Amino acid sequence: MSTIQVKDEQGVRIITINRPEKRNALSLEMYTSLTEYLIQGEADNAIHSFLIKGQQDCFTSGNDVADFLKNSNLDSNHPAFNFLFNLLDLNKPLVAAVTGAAVGIGTTLLLHCDLVYADNTAKFQLPFVNLALVPEAGASLLLPQLVGPQKASELLLLGESFDAETAKTLNIINDVIPSETIFEFALAQAIKLAKQPPQALRATRALIRGNKESIRQQMENELEEFAVRLKSDEAKARFQAFLSK
Repeated sequence: MSTIQVKDEQGVRIITINRPEKRNALSLEMYTSLTEYLIQGEADNAIHSFLIKGQQDCFTSGNDVADFLKNSNLDSNHPAFNFLFNLLDLNKPLVAAVTGAAVGIGTTLLLHCDLVYADNTAKFQLPFVNLALVPEAGASLLLPQLVGPQKASELLLLGESFDAETAKTLNIINDVIPSETIFEFALAQAIKLAKQPPQALRATRALIRGNKESIRQQMENELEEFAVRLKSDEAKARFQAFLSK
């Protein structure tokens, strides 16, 4: 069974992360599939919005560390970072439904979504410094803008997990939805977006997001530093300890 599933419904491309045996950890192949499905959806005139979700008990636990380390030569063409830059360039709105773990990329990708909903099982975490790395996806710029520099420092420097109610208070998510209805609710919101006038929707999203090039530049800065940190002795020690668990 595919680890990334796609289904189109009422103008919405529904993308499901489907690797429950690995807590939906994202491999390089999965990143490539995610990117391809986004690009295809952008080009398809029948698709007007996207919904990304995981399993009922897990959104994604982040990168598949062992797989990620196999391709540690990082540039904008690396599957993980290619996915992130494609998120930045999306012209159609993206909705996320978060249940269970949302670790690393599971939280940073939400900063590029238009609407985000979570249930009360959701646990968010940005453990980049914990792994002797730096943030990605423009999080070092977008998160301080969203929650303020002091709270962003707490979330990024300590890397501690936080729950859905905290994420709502910080405006990282729009609302907390009951577990039994979250996927249906998020899909309904994505369908509403899909029915909006597409040109007005696109223009309004661009105005809301402001200077996209400043985000791109910060993502490139993060990528450069991430590549350096990944090869550092302290990162190697942290990854070795992580993989030995």
